[in-house]
Amino acid sequence: MNSQTKTTSMTPHSFDLQQLDELLAQQKYAYQNHPLPSAKERIDRLARLKRILVKYQDQFAEAINQDYGNRSIGETKIGELLTCLEHIKYYSKHLTQWMKPSKRHVSIIHQPAKAWVQYQPLGVVGIIAPWNYPLLLSVGPLICAIAAGNHAMIKISSASSHFGQVLEKALYEAFPVELVAVVNGGGPISDAFSHLAFDKIIFTGSTEIGKTVMAAAAQNLVPVILELGGKSPALVHSSSDLHDVAQRLAAGKLWNSGQTCVAPDYLFLPRGKTAEFIQHFKACVEEMYPHIQNNQDYTAIINDKQYNRLQGYLEDARKLGATLVEINPVHEDLTHVRKMAPTILTGISPDMRIMKEEIFGPLLPILEYDQIDEVIAFINSRPRPLALYYFDFDQARADYVAQRTHSGHFGQNTVLTHVAQDDLPFGGVGASGMGKYHGPEGFFSLSHERSVMSNPKLYSLKFILPPFNKPIHRLISKTLLR
Repeated sequence: MNSQTKTTSMTPHSFDLQQLDELLAQQKYAYQNHPLPSAKERIDRLARLKRILVKYQDQFAEAINQDYGNRSIGETKIGELLTCLEHIKYYSKHLTQWMKPSKRHVSIIHQPAKAWVQYQPLGVVGIIAPWNYPLLLSVGPLICAIAAGNHAMIKISSASSHFGQVLEKALYEAFPVELVAVVNGGGPISDAFSHLAFDKIIFTGSTEIGKTVMAAAAQNLVPVILELGGKSPALVHSSSDLHDVAQRLAAGKLWNSGQTCVAPDYLFLPRGKTAEFIQHFKACVEEMYPHIQNNQDYTAIINDKQYNRLQGYLEDARKLGATLVEINPVHEDLTHVRKMAPTILTGISPDMRIMKEEIFGPLLPILEYDQIDEVIAFINSRPRPLALYYFDFDQARADYVAQRTHSGHFGQNTVLTHVAQDDLPFGGVGASGMGKYHGPEGFFSLSHERSVMSNPKLYSLKFILPPFNKPIHRLISKTLLR
Protein backbone atom coordinates (compact mmCIF):
# COMPACT_ATOMS: atom_id res chain seq x y z
CA MET A 1 0.00 0.00 0.00
CA ASN A 2 1.39 3.39 -0.95
CA SER A 3 1.61 5.57 2.17
CA GLN A 4 0.84 8.64 0.11
CA THR A 5 -2.52 7.30 -1.09
CA LYS A 6 -5.75 7.84 0.83
CA THR A 7 -7.36 4.74 2.26
CA THR A 8 -10.99 4.12 1.47
CA SER A 9 -11.68 1.57 4.19
CA MET A 10 -11.91 4.14 6.95
CA THR A 11 -13.15 7.70 7.13
CA PRO A 12 -12.98 10.34 9.89
CA HIS A 13 -15.00 9.70 13.08
CA SER A 14 -15.39 5.98 12.27
CA PHE A 15 -12.90 4.15 14.49
CA ASP A 16 -14.47 1.74 16.94
CA LEU A 17 -12.93 -0.95 19.14
CA GLN A 18 -12.74 -3.51 16.36
CA GLN A 19 -11.26 -1.02 13.92
CA LEU A 20 -8.39 0.00 16.21
CA ASP A 21 -6.59 -3.29 15.54
CA GLU A 22 -7.36 -2.93 11.85
CA LEU A 23 -6.02 0.61 11.80
CA LEU A 24 -2.79 -0.38 13.54
CA ALA A 25 -2.32 -3.28 11.12
CA GLN A 26 -2.90 -0.91 8.22
CA GLN A 27 -0.29 1.55 9.53
CA LYS A 28 2.25 -1.22 10.13
CA TYR A 29 1.70 -2.60 6.64
CA ALA A 30 2.18 0.84 5.11
CA TYR A 31 5.34 1.37 7.16
CA GLN A 32 6.80 -2.00 6.15
CA ASN A 33 6.24 -1.14 2.49
CA HIS A 34 8.20 2.10 2.92
CA PRO A 35 10.33 1.72 6.06
CA LEU A 36 12.87 4.48 5.54
CA PRO A 37 11.41 7.73 4.22
CA SER A 38 14.05 10.16 3.01
CA ALA A 39 14.79 13.48 4.67
CA LYS A 40 13.00 15.19 1.79
CA GLU A 41 9.84 13.11 2.40
CA ARG A 42 9.89 13.83 6.11
CA ILE A 43 10.37 17.55 5.57
CA ASP A 44 7.50 17.49 3.10
CA ARG A 45 5.28 15.81 5.68
CA LEU A 46 6.20 18.45 8.24
CA ALA A 47 5.42 21.15 5.69
CA ARG A 48 1.99 19.60 5.09
CA LEU A 49 1.40 19.54 8.83
CA LYS A 50 2.39 23.20 9.11
CA ARG A 51 0.01 24.22 6.32
CA ILE A 52 -2.91 22.41 7.92
CA LEU A 53 -2.17 23.89 11.36
CA VAL A 54 -2.18 27.39 9.93
CA LYS A 55 -5.32 26.72 7.87
CA TYR A 56 -7.31 25.36 10.82
CA GLN A 57 -5.89 27.61 13.55
CA ASP A 58 -9.14 29.47 14.20
CA GLN A 59 -11.16 26.25 14.24
CA PHE A 60 -8.69 24.65 16.67
CA ALA A 61 -8.84 27.64 19.00
CA GLU A 62 -12.63 27.83 18.91
CA ALA A 63 -13.02 24.07 19.46
CA ILE A 64 -10.76 24.18 22.52
CA ASN A 65 -12.70 27.21 23.73
CA GLN A 66 -15.90 25.14 23.48
CA ASP A 67 -14.38 22.23 25.37
CA TYR A 68 -13.34 24.51 28.24
CA GLY A 69 -16.43 26.68 28.32
CA ASN A 70 -13.96 29.54 27.95
CA ARG A 71 -10.38 29.03 26.86
CA SER A 72 -8.34 32.11 26.00
CA ILE A 73 -7.83 32.25 22.23
CA GLY A 74 -4.53 34.05 22.84
CA GLU A 75 -3.29 31.26 25.10
CA THR A 76 -4.18 28.64 22.49
CA LYS A 77 -2.54 30.44 19.59
CA ILE A 78 0.61 31.52 21.43
CA GLY A 79 1.06 28.63 23.85
CA GLU A 80 0.03 25.79 21.54
CA LEU A 81 -0.11 26.70 17.86
CA LEU A 82 2.94 28.98 17.75
CA THR A 83 5.01 26.48 19.72
CA CYS A 84 4.09 23.71 17.26
CA LEU A 85 4.97 25.87 14.26
CA GLU A 86 8.35 26.72 15.79
CA HIS A 87 9.02 23.03 16.49
CA ILE A 88 8.28 22.21 12.85
CA LYS A 89 10.84 24.80 11.69
CA TYR A 90 13.40 23.40 14.11
CA TYR A 91 12.97 19.76 13.09
CA SER A 92 12.85 20.61 9.39
CA LYS A 93 16.19 22.38 9.76
CA HIS A 94 18.03 19.67 11.71
CA LEU A 95 16.63 16.24 10.85
CA THR A 96 18.85 15.75 7.76
CA GLN A 97 21.93 16.05 9.95
CA TRP A 98 20.52 13.79 12.65
CA MET A 99 19.68 11.07 10.12
CA LYS A 100 23.33 10.63 9.13
CA PRO A 101 25.01 7.46 10.43
CA SER A 102 27.24 7.96 13.44
CA LYS A 103 30.70 6.43 13.01
CA ARG A 104 32.00 4.39 15.95
CA HIS A 105 35.44 3.21 17.04
CA VAL A 106 36.55 -0.34 16.22
CA SER A 107 39.00 -1.96 18.65
CA ILE A 108 42.28 -3.41 17.42
CA ILE A 109 41.24 -7.06 17.54
CA HIS A 110 38.32 -6.37 15.20
CA GLN A 111 40.29 -4.40 12.61
CA PRO A 112 39.91 -3.74 9.73
CA ALA A 113 36.13 -3.77 10.33
CA LYS A 114 33.94 -0.65 10.27
CA ALA A 115 31.20 0.20 12.75
CA TRP A 116 28.46 2.79 12.87
CA VAL A 117 24.99 3.52 14.23
CA GLN A 118 22.03 3.96 11.89
CA TYR A 119 18.95 5.86 12.99
CA GLN A 120 15.91 4.14 11.57
CA PRO A 121 12.23 4.78 12.32
CA LEU A 122 10.63 2.66 15.02
CA GLY A 123 7.46 2.07 12.99
CA VAL A 124 4.11 3.12 14.44
CA VAL A 125 3.99 5.45 17.45
CA GLY A 126 0.92 5.74 19.70
CA ILE A 127 0.34 9.22 21.12
CA ILE A 128 -2.04 9.65 24.07
CA ALA A 129 -2.82 13.34 24.55
CA PRO A 130 -4.41 15.04 27.60
CA TRP A 131 -7.13 17.71 27.67
CA ASN A 132 -5.16 20.64 29.09
CA TYR A 133 -3.09 21.42 25.99
CA PRO A 134 -4.76 19.17 23.43
CA LEU A 135 -3.12 20.73 20.36
CA LEU A 136 0.44 21.05 21.67
CA LEU A 137 0.46 17.66 23.39
CA SER A 138 -0.90 15.78 20.38
CA VAL A 139 0.83 17.61 17.53
CA GLY A 140 4.09 18.16 19.47
CA PRO A 141 4.83 14.42 19.75
CA LEU A 142 3.54 13.96 16.19
CA ILE A 143 6.19 16.37 14.91
CA CYS A 144 8.90 14.27 16.58
CA ALA A 145 7.37 11.07 15.19
CA ILE A 146 7.20 12.40 11.63
CA ALA A 147 10.75 13.80 11.80
CA ALA A 148 11.99 10.36 12.87
CA GLY A 149 10.14 8.76 9.92
CA ASN A 150 7.36 7.06 11.85
CA HIS A 151 3.65 6.61 11.33
CA ALA A 152 1.39 7.69 14.19
CA MET A 153 -1.98 7.15 15.83
CA ILE A 154 -3.18 9.92 18.16
CA LYS A 155 -5.68 9.31 20.96
CA ILE A 156 -7.51 12.49 21.97
CA SER A 157 -8.98 12.92 25.47
CA SER A 158 -12.75 12.53 25.72
CA ALA A 159 -12.75 15.92 27.53
CA SER A 160 -11.51 17.48 24.26
CA SER A 161 -14.31 16.18 22.04
CA HIS A 162 -14.81 19.35 19.98
CA PHE A 163 -11.08 19.72 19.40
CA GLY A 164 -10.72 16.04 18.60
CA GLN A 165 -13.26 16.26 15.80
CA VAL A 166 -11.50 19.25 14.24
CA LEU A 167 -8.05 17.65 14.54
CA GLU A 168 -9.34 14.44 12.97
CA LYS A 169 -10.79 16.36 10.06
CA ALA A 170 -7.65 18.48 9.61
CA LEU A 171 -5.13 15.65 9.73
CA TYR A 172 -7.29 13.49 7.47
CA GLU A 173 -7.05 16.32 4.94
CA ALA A 174 -3.25 16.38 5.27
CA PHE A 175 -2.37 12.69 5.53
CA PRO A 176 -3.74 9.24 4.67
CA VAL A 177 -4.87 7.41 7.81
CA GLU A 178 -2.22 4.74 7.27
CA LEU A 179 0.34 7.48 7.94
CA VAL A 180 -1.37 9.65 10.60
CA ALA A 181 -4.71 8.90 12.26
CA VAL A 182 -6.72 10.50 15.05
CA VAL A 183 -8.81 8.37 17.41
CA ASN A 184 -11.56 9.99 19.48
CA GLY A 185 -13.65 8.53 22.28
CA GLY A 186 -13.23 7.62 25.94
CA GLY A 187 -13.67 4.63 28.25
CA PRO A 188 -13.23 1.37 26.31
CA ILE A 189 -11.56 3.17 23.38
CA SER A 190 -8.93 4.69 25.69
CA ASP A 191 -8.26 1.36 27.37
CA ALA A 192 -8.02 -0.52 24.07
CA PHE A 193 -5.70 2.10 22.59
CA SER A 194 -3.13 1.72 25.39
CA HIS A 195 -3.18 -2.07 24.89
CA LEU A 196 -2.27 -1.88 21.18
CA ALA A 197 1.09 -3.29 20.07
CA PHE A 198 2.69 -0.01 19.02
CA ASP A 199 6.42 0.35 18.54
CA LYS A 200 6.41 3.11 21.18
CA ILE A 201 3.83 5.03 23.19
CA ILE A 202 4.04 8.65 24.29
CA PHE A 203 1.61 9.39 27.12
CA THR A 204 1.01 12.78 28.72
CA GLY A 205 -1.20 12.93 31.79
CA SER A 206 -1.45 12.15 35.48
CA THR A 207 0.87 9.82 37.34
CA GLU A 208 -1.96 7.42 38.21
CA ILE A 209 -3.18 7.08 34.61
CA GLY A 210 0.45 6.81 33.52
CA LYS A 211 0.81 3.69 35.67
CA THR A 212 -2.15 2.04 33.94
CA VAL A 213 -0.82 2.95 30.49
CA MET A 214 2.59 1.54 31.34
CA ALA A 215 1.03 -1.66 32.67
CA ALA A 216 -1.04 -2.03 29.49
CA ALA A 217 1.98 -1.36 27.27
CA ALA A 218 4.03 -3.93 29.18
CA GLN A 219 1.72 -6.70 27.98
CA ASN A 220 3.17 -6.19 24.50
CA LEU A 221 6.61 -5.03 25.72
CA VAL A 222 5.93 -1.62 24.19
CA PRO A 223 8.44 1.01 25.40
CA VAL A 224 6.89 4.20 26.76
CA ILE A 225 7.67 7.86 27.19
CA LEU A 226 5.65 9.07 30.16
CA GLU A 227 5.19 12.81 30.57
CA LEU A 228 3.52 13.06 33.96
CA GLY A 229 2.94 15.85 36.43
CA GLY A 230 3.50 16.21 40.13
CA LYS A 231 4.07 19.16 42.39
CA SER A 232 6.62 21.54 40.89
CA PRO A 233 7.97 23.81 43.65
CA ALA A 234 9.18 27.40 43.36
CA LEU A 235 11.83 28.74 45.71
CA VAL A 236 12.63 32.44 46.16
CA HIS A 237 15.95 33.63 47.59
CA SER A 238 15.88 36.57 50.00
CA SER A 239 17.86 38.74 47.57
CA SER A 240 15.11 38.64 44.93
CA ASP A 241 12.91 41.57 43.94
CA LEU A 242 9.49 40.34 45.06
CA HIS A 243 7.55 42.40 42.51
CA ASP A 244 9.60 40.88 39.70
CA VAL A 245 9.13 37.38 41.13
CA ALA A 246 5.38 37.93 41.60
CA GLN A 247 4.98 39.04 38.00
CA ARG A 248 6.81 36.00 36.63
CA LEU A 249 5.01 33.58 38.93
CA ALA A 250 1.58 35.08 38.26
CA ALA A 251 2.09 34.77 34.50
CA GLY A 252 3.10 31.12 34.83
CA LYS A 253 0.62 30.11 37.50
CA LEU A 254 -2.41 31.65 35.79
CA TRP A 255 -1.64 30.66 32.21
CA ASN A 256 -4.50 28.32 31.34
CA SER A 257 -5.74 28.98 34.90
CA GLY A 258 -2.98 26.81 36.29
CA GLN A 259 -4.06 23.75 34.29
CA THR A 260 -0.48 23.15 33.20
CA CYS A 261 1.72 20.20 34.16
CA VAL A 262 4.75 22.46 34.67
CA ALA A 263 2.91 25.25 36.51
CA PRO A 264 4.54 26.30 39.79
CA ASP A 265 2.55 24.22 42.28
CA TYR A 266 3.62 25.70 45.62
CA LEU A 267 5.95 28.48 46.71
CA PHE A 268 8.68 28.82 49.34
CA LEU A 269 9.39 32.39 50.51
CA PRO A 270 11.94 33.67 53.06
CA ARG A 271 10.35 33.99 56.47
CA GLY A 272 8.46 37.22 56.92
CA LYS A 273 8.13 37.99 53.19
CA THR A 274 4.66 36.55 52.55
CA ALA A 275 2.59 39.70 53.14
CA GLU A 276 4.79 41.76 50.83
CA PHE A 277 4.69 39.08 48.14
CA ILE A 278 0.89 38.82 48.28
CA GLN A 279 0.61 42.56 47.79
CA HIS A 280 2.77 42.40 44.66
CA PHE A 281 1.06 39.25 43.38
CA LYS A 282 -2.38 40.86 43.71
CA ALA A 283 -1.22 43.92 41.78
CA CYS A 284 0.16 41.75 38.97
CA VAL A 285 -2.99 39.64 38.75
CA GLU A 286 -5.27 42.67 38.69
CA GLU A 287 -3.20 44.22 35.90
CA MET A 288 -3.44 41.07 33.75
CA TYR A 289 -7.05 40.24 34.66
CA PRO A 290 -8.92 43.39 35.84
CA HIS A 291 -12.09 41.30 35.86
CA ILE A 292 -12.72 37.58 35.53
CA GLN A 293 -16.30 36.56 34.81
CA ASN A 294 -16.61 37.70 31.19
CA ASN A 295 -12.89 38.07 30.57
CA GLN A 296 -12.07 36.01 27.48
CA ASP A 297 -8.38 36.00 28.46
CA TYR A 298 -9.03 34.17 31.73
CA THR A 299 -9.57 30.48 31.10
CA ALA A 300 -12.27 28.43 32.81
CA ILE A 301 -11.75 25.15 34.62
CA ILE A 302 -12.24 22.39 32.04
CA ASN A 303 -15.26 20.62 33.62
CA ASP A 304 -17.30 20.17 36.79
CA LYS A 305 -15.18 17.26 37.97
CA GLN A 306 -12.00 19.34 38.00
CA TYR A 307 -13.79 22.39 39.40
CA ASN A 308 -15.21 20.38 42.32
CA ARG A 309 -11.82 18.79 42.96
CA LEU A 310 -10.23 22.23 43.33
CA GLN A 311 -13.05 23.46 45.56
CA GLY A 312 -12.44 20.37 47.68
CA TYR A 313 -8.80 21.37 48.14
CA LEU A 314 -9.86 24.81 49.36
CA GLU A 315 -12.43 23.44 51.77
CA ASP A 316 -9.97 20.89 53.18
CA ALA A 317 -7.26 23.54 53.62
CA ARG A 318 -9.71 25.93 55.29
CA LYS A 319 -10.81 23.26 57.76
CA LEU A 320 -7.19 22.49 58.64
CA GLY A 321 -6.37 26.11 59.43
CA ALA A 322 -5.19 27.67 56.17
CA THR A 323 -5.94 31.30 55.33
CA LEU A 324 -7.29 31.96 51.83
CA VAL A 325 -6.61 35.17 49.93
CA GLU A 326 -8.90 35.33 46.90
CA ILE A 327 -8.00 37.80 44.15
CA ASN A 328 -11.29 38.75 42.53
CA PRO A 329 -10.82 42.40 41.49
CA VAL A 330 -14.50 43.37 41.11
CA HIS A 331 -15.95 40.68 43.42
CA GLU A 332 -17.83 38.73 40.73
CA ASP A 333 -19.86 35.56 41.20
CA LEU A 334 -17.90 33.02 39.19
CA THR A 335 -19.77 29.81 39.96
CA HIS A 336 -21.92 29.85 36.82
CA VAL A 337 -18.97 30.31 34.47
CA ARG A 338 -16.86 27.56 36.07
CA LYS A 339 -14.00 29.97 36.70
CA MET A 340 -11.94 30.17 39.88
CA ALA A 341 -10.41 33.38 41.14
CA PRO A 342 -6.65 33.20 41.72
CA THR A 343 -6.25 32.21 45.36
CA ILE A 344 -3.21 32.29 47.64
CA LEU A 345 -3.15 29.99 50.66
CA THR A 346 -1.05 30.62 53.77
CA GLY A 347 -0.81 28.72 57.04
CA ILE A 348 -0.15 25.57 55.04
CA SER A 349 0.67 22.19 56.56
CA PRO A 350 1.96 19.08 54.71
CA ASP A 351 -1.09 17.00 55.69
CA MET A 352 -3.47 19.15 53.61
CA ARG A 353 -4.72 17.64 50.35
CA ILE A 354 -3.44 20.66 48.45
CA MET A 355 0.09 19.72 49.52
CA LYS A 356 -0.33 16.03 48.68
CA GLU A 357 -1.91 16.14 45.22
CA GLU A 358 -1.06 18.05 42.06
CA ILE A 359 -3.16 21.23 42.08
CA PHE A 360 -3.73 21.89 38.36
CA GLY A 361 -5.59 25.11 39.01
CA PRO A 362 -5.12 28.81 39.98
CA LEU A 363 -4.35 28.08 43.64
CA LEU A 364 -0.94 28.89 45.14
CA PRO A 365 0.05 27.62 48.60
CA ILE A 366 2.86 29.58 50.26
CA LEU A 367 5.29 28.24 52.85
CA GLU A 368 8.10 30.12 54.57
CA TYR A 369 11.66 29.00 55.30
CA ASP A 370 14.67 30.08 57.31
CA GLN A 371 17.49 28.22 55.55
CA ILE A 372 17.71 27.05 51.93
CA ASP A 373 18.80 23.59 53.08
CA GLU A 374 15.42 23.16 54.82
CA VAL A 375 13.68 23.63 51.48
CA ILE A 376 16.08 21.28 49.70
CA ALA A 377 15.37 18.60 52.31
CA PHE A 378 11.61 19.16 51.95
CA ILE A 379 11.74 18.85 48.15
CA ASN A 380 13.98 15.77 48.28
CA SER A 381 11.61 14.04 50.73
CA ARG A 382 8.83 14.11 48.11
CA PRO A 383 8.40 12.53 44.67
CA ARG A 384 10.67 14.12 42.10
CA PRO A 385 8.86 16.97 40.31
CA LEU A 386 8.54 17.74 36.62
CA ALA A 387 10.06 21.18 37.21
CA LEU A 388 11.79 23.10 40.01
CA TYR A 389 11.90 26.89 39.81
CA TYR A 390 14.50 28.95 41.67
CA PHE A 391 14.55 32.75 41.81
CA ASP A 392 18.00 34.23 42.37
CA PHE A 393 20.51 35.95 40.05
CA ASP A 394 23.50 34.54 41.93
CA GLN A 395 24.69 31.59 39.82
CA ALA A 396 26.68 29.91 42.60
CA ARG A 397 23.61 29.73 44.84
CA ALA A 398 21.47 28.51 41.95
CA ASP A 399 24.01 25.79 41.19
CA TYR A 400 23.95 24.78 44.86
CA VAL A 401 20.19 24.19 44.72
CA ALA A 402 20.30 22.50 41.31
CA GLN A 403 23.08 20.09 42.29
CA ARG A 404 21.29 18.97 45.46
CA THR A 405 17.85 18.31 43.95
CA HIS A 406 16.27 16.30 41.14
CA SER A 407 13.58 17.44 38.72
CA GLY A 408 12.73 17.05 35.08
CA HIS A 409 13.71 20.70 34.54
CA PHE A 410 15.48 23.33 36.62
CA GLY A 411 14.29 26.86 35.85
CA GLN A 412 16.20 29.86 37.13
CA ASN A 413 14.15 33.07 37.28
CA THR A 414 11.56 31.75 34.83
CA VAL A 415 8.64 29.34 34.78
CA LEU A 416 6.90 27.33 32.02
CA THR A 417 8.86 28.74 29.08
CA HIS A 418 11.25 25.79 28.81
CA VAL A 419 8.46 23.73 27.21
CA ALA A 420 8.60 26.00 24.16
CA GLN A 421 12.39 25.89 23.79
CA ASP A 422 13.11 23.93 20.62
CA ASP A 423 16.56 22.70 21.56
CA LEU A 424 15.80 21.54 25.12
CA PRO A 425 14.57 18.04 25.96
CA PHE A 426 11.26 17.88 27.80
CA GLY A 427 10.43 15.19 30.32
CA GLY A 428 10.33 14.14 33.93
CA VAL A 429 12.27 11.99 36.34
CA GLY A 430 11.00 9.42 38.80
CA ALA A 431 7.32 9.98 39.60
CA SER A 432 7.13 12.85 37.09
CA GLY A 433 7.89 10.67 34.12
CA MET A 434 10.46 8.84 32.01
CA GLY A 435 11.95 9.53 28.61
CA LYS A 436 12.35 12.81 26.75
CA TYR A 437 11.15 14.46 23.61
CA HIS A 438 11.57 17.93 22.02
CA GLY A 439 15.03 18.91 20.84
CA PRO A 440 17.39 16.30 19.36
CA GLU A 441 16.10 13.94 22.04
CA GLY A 442 12.71 13.93 20.31
CA PHE A 443 14.27 12.60 17.11
CA PHE A 444 16.49 10.04 18.81
CA SER A 445 13.81 8.89 21.29
CA LEU A 446 11.57 7.94 18.38
CA SER A 447 14.34 6.36 16.32
CA HIS A 448 15.91 2.93 16.64
CA GLU A 449 19.64 3.32 17.20
CA ARG A 450 20.73 0.31 15.24
CA SER A 451 24.36 -0.79 15.54
CA VAL A 452 26.01 -1.93 12.32
CA MET A 453 29.37 -3.65 11.84
CA SER A 454 30.90 -4.54 8.50
CA ASN A 455 33.89 -6.80 7.91
CA PRO A 456 35.95 -6.83 4.70
CA LYS A 457 37.14 -9.97 2.92
CA LEU A 458 40.02 -10.23 5.34
CA TYR A 459 38.67 -12.19 8.33
CA SER A 460 41.13 -11.19 11.03
CA LEU A 461 39.42 -13.09 13.85
CA LYS A 462 40.50 -16.39 12.30
CA PHE A 463 43.94 -15.79 13.78
CA ILE A 464 42.65 -16.09 17.36
CA LEU A 465 40.36 -19.09 16.89
CA PRO A 466 41.08 -22.27 18.92
CA PRO A 467 43.25 -23.97 19.83
CA PHE A 468 44.32 -21.28 22.29
CA ASN A 469 48.03 -22.12 22.37
CA LYS A 470 49.25 -20.02 19.46
CA PRO A 471 51.80 -17.19 19.73
CA ILE A 472 49.00 -14.66 19.14
CA HIS A 473 47.27 -15.88 22.29
CA ARG A 474 50.42 -15.41 24.34
CA LEU A 475 50.77 -11.91 22.87
CA ILE A 476 47.18 -11.06 23.81
CA SER A 477 47.77 -12.35 27.31
CA LYS A 478 50.86 -10.20 27.77
CA THR A 479 49.58 -7.00 26.16
CA LEU A 480 45.79 -6.88 26.43
CA LEU A 481 44.73 -9.05 29.36
CA ARG A 482 46.29 -6.83 31.98
